[in-house]
Amino acid sequence: MKKILSILLISLIVIACEGDIGPPGPPGPPGLNGVNILGNVYEIEVNFTPSNDFSIISEFPNTIEVFESDVVMVYLLEEQVNDPTGPVDVWAQLPQTFYLNNGDEVVYNFNHTFFDTNIFLDGNAAFNLLPPEFTQNQVFRIAILPAEFAEAYDVSTFKKLNQALKQENINLNLISLN
Repeated sequence: MKKILSILLISLIVIACEGDIGPPGPPGPPGLNGVNILGNVYEIEVNFTPSNDFSIISEFPNTIEVFESDVVMVYLLEEQVNDPTGPVDVWAQLPQTFYLNNGDEVVYNFNHTFFDTNIFLDGNAAFNLLPPEFTQNQVFRIAILPAEFAEAYDVSTFKKLNQALKQENINLNLISLN
């Protein structure tokens, strides 16, 4: 009986023992409500010509993993404005419609898969008669965002996208394909 009591007593002591709480673990990566955010941005410069049917397909770089649920945003570089720190890019989210003096419309639009983005001209204008400022050396910024991020913030303009990223302390990887 003494042996049984001794074993029970030792078992209770071992089970009831508690040590000091260990140090906290390292902080995890920044995220949005526990969701890891890893977005990517890259730029392309293109020419719209009759030989490419006024359409450019940009395959996502091999360094970017894109999922079917990700959100792809495309922005057109509309102009650069002067600032004391240097030129500042002005980006406009696609689709963008421009009205010509003769009443015709030119629309920069896009669609995408999780492999590539197709940027194309649309509208009722004769694309082969457009001045070069509509077809030559057009710069587009393509942003690939996880769906959770795009649903949680207003990303309707590149400025709002940048504000949301700064709010979450997120830096996107900017990849230039030129």
